[in-house]
Amino acid sequence: MFTGIVQAYVEVSKVVKKTELTSFTLTFPTDLLKGLKQGASVAIDGVCFTATKIDDKQVSFDAMKETLQRTTIGNIKEEKYVNIERSFKIGDEVGGHIVSGHVHGMAEIMGVDTSIPNNHIITFKVPHYLMKYIFPKGYVALNGVSLTTVDVNKTDNTLTVYLIPETLKQTTFGIKETGELVNIEIDTQTQTIVDTVERVLAEKNISC
Repeated sequence: MFTGIVQAYVEVSKVVKKTELTSFTLTFPTDLLKGLKQGASVAIDGVCFTATKIDDKQVSFDAMKETLQRTTIGNIKEEKYVNIERSFKIGDEVGGHIVSGHVHGMAEIMGVDTSIPNNHIITFKVPHYLMKYIFPKGYVALNGVSLTTVDVNKTDNTLTVYLIPETLKQTTFGIKETGELVNIEIDTQTQTIVDTVERVLAEKNISC
């Protein structure tokens, strides 16, 4: 499990594509290597991966067909950058919200607005089937970053977030551009509530 507080963004140093499998290697900062062992879980752009090999600062991972089809990892390239977060331990501070690393889909960046001083505003186009779980002031994880939704337009299937300078410094959102795709994971508590209410209403033949 993760908290959505990305610890760094790092460079993809190597990508090897095989049949229905992609192996890739990231260059980790020294401070995030402490205690990292083969088999450990790491969130990479919000997707939970298992470390398969550690060679000095080079940490390798494997992505299989399902992950390649449903997440941005399917388009991973050398010399690009990705967000990383080590899994949290019991007792650690949860600064964002609980994130599983099981991505629900991909969202497209529709616009980046920097016209307001010290404000970095990004609007995303979200798959329509996820919009029922997204509300203003709710939680969402985008490329592994725990963010609060500010504006939600359920007609256009869009959500908007405001990013503080610290988020821009610590994550790839400081270099993201319009048209790029990001991974999205909705808040599981919100999903559970919405699905439960829908099921109960359906059982009582009440439309919502």
